[in-house]
Amino acid sequence: MEKFKRKVFYLGGFDPRGVRFYHQLYREQAARHAALTRQALTVSARRAGPASSAIWTIDNPQAGVETDYEYLRWEDLVGKVWIRNPLILAWRSIATYVGHARFMQFARMKRLRPGPVLTICYPPVLAVMIPLLFALIPALALSILLPFWAAALVGIGVSALFSGKWLTKLVVPWLLRFTYYHHGLAANGPGPELDARLDLFAQRIVAEMDGPWDEVLLVTHSAGTILGMSLMRRIFALRGDTLPDHFAMIGLGQVVPVIALRTDAGWYHADLAALADKPFRYVDLSYPPDGAAYFNVNPLTLVSDRCAARVDMLSPRFHLFYRPENHHSGWSNKYEAHFDYLRVGDHLSPVDFVSLTAGRNRLDESIAAFRTIP
Repeated sequence: MEKFKRKVFYLGGFDPRGVRFYHQLYREQAARHAALTRQALTVSARRAGPASSAIWTIDNPQAGVETDYEYLRWEDLVGKVWIRNPLILAWRSIATYVGHARFMQFARMKRLRPGPVLTICYPPVLAVMIPLLFALIPALALSILLPFWAAALVGIGVSALFSGKWLTKLVVPWLLRFTYYHHGLAANGPGPELDARLDLFAQRIVAEMDGPWDEVLLVTHSAGTILGMSLMRRIFALRGDTLPDHFAMIGLGQVVPVIALRTDAGWYHADLAALADKPFRYVDLSYPPDGAAYFNVNPLTLVSDRCAARVDMLSPRFHLFYRPENHHSGWSNKYEAHFDYLRVGDHLSPVDFVSLTAGRNRLDESIAAFRTIP
């Protein structure tokens, strides 16, 4: 069997954990995939890449597949804006939501998908209500026995002990950080460091397009789907209007409207408009119960009626591939559900992350196989 060679570029989301976490996650999921398919997958150690990236190799000898996986790193830039002090985060969140109130097209966002509107709006409400309730309930109960000031101090102490845990469980701090960062991104653009990084990524992808690959995939996830559109504009600027047939872009848990629906994000509207007449392959996998993702929303048509790309909009239908006890659903699992795009379920899916990046099927074959599942 002739070896099938695939090149994968992965651009992840707003996450400071970086390449060590994601390399280990891929190894774990490759082991799950191997257990389901009985095809042993070997994931190499990671090595430094040439474009602020890390590279590892996935060998699938029984299927005759070798994947060169390149993780495009920007976690260092995330770390610079990752707010750890909860008081600073609270203060900056005020300006964030004032900006969203002024510039976000919430009515249009709700028409596209109501779930993400709730996801954007509930963190500041819970950030106020949960600490208040944890303080108020014990304070009122103890005020029968203690002076009011003493009961209030006890309530504040109880709130300090327990509210943080509940807010974290409901993903409030992460969402506040995400929203703060993307408020600034919409208003001010990527800035010199991120601009330079995206230029570097584009140069690297273009350099590999005519390499010895049977398939080249640009896989974006979460906030990486936002930057992916800017990256595609750069790729076309370097390459011209024609990309090779074996190249495709995949969006996992797509969140492009977070920036595209801000009226002050003119720089990003220009990036999307520049892609309107560009022919390329785009596959969007976004799960309706994922409260952050815009299922069935074509990001390429948010600022233009034209779309020259060949687009598939699909739900990965995680509920079919996980046993009920392992399926990430409900409010407390919102964060984990947003990472199921990078995992392998209890049953094999033609479009799970490892199948797409290390399996024998080409992208279009995987999509065709997925469509046959009732």
